[in-house]
Amino acid sequence: MPTRLSPKPTNVTPEESDGRRRRSLDSRARIVKALLELVHGGELSPGAEQVAERAGVGLRSVFRHFKDMDSLYREMAAIIETQLASIIDQPIQANDPTERLIEIVGRRSAAFEAISPYKQAADLQRRRSAFLNAGHRRMNAISRDILRRELPAATVRDPLMFEALDALLSWETWSRLRRDQGLSARRAREVLEIAVRRLIDKP
Repeated sequence: MPTRLSPKPTNVTPEESDGRRRRSLDSRARIVKALLELVHGGELSPGAEQVAERAGVGLRSVFRHFKDMDSLYREMAAIIETQLASIIDQPIQANDPTERLIEIVGRRSAAFEAISPYKQAADLQRRRSAFLNAGHRRMNAISRDILRRELPAATVRDPLMFEALDALLSWETWSRLRRDQGLSARRAREVLEIAVRRLIDKP
């Protein structure tokens, strides 16, 4: 019968163990913060070396906490989802159907502007990341669910109108207005507001 091995004795005290854990958590947090800072500063696809340098840790430390860069981008994706949900999934205050949509335009404009650099970075990576691709689909599904919840039932039952509104209020439309057409955030929001009003108020 094989002898059961006992754990090797250790001289590490509970205080030392807690200290190591705190340092490990601090190092992990600095790595995530470094990625976010690099992306926010315009580096949409930073490498592990850049992240390590920004965080003030060794390259080995990055991969001790994250098995690959995709794992690190998952942390960023979670922050995107949390920040997006905190803005767009708030109860709408207006009662008039058109004004409810205008309120949704305002909420999404603020949310998309806040997450813009991180979403751009995630979009660059998601072509080769099943996790980020799933997150993108989840964000679209949540956005559509909110529209179904907030729009009048008759509008939801009109498939062409619903799809038109969903496209107008999507991240892709906001990104095109801001990046490709070079509009300011305020101007992009005004474009969406007038498009929604004309679409809804059209006889």
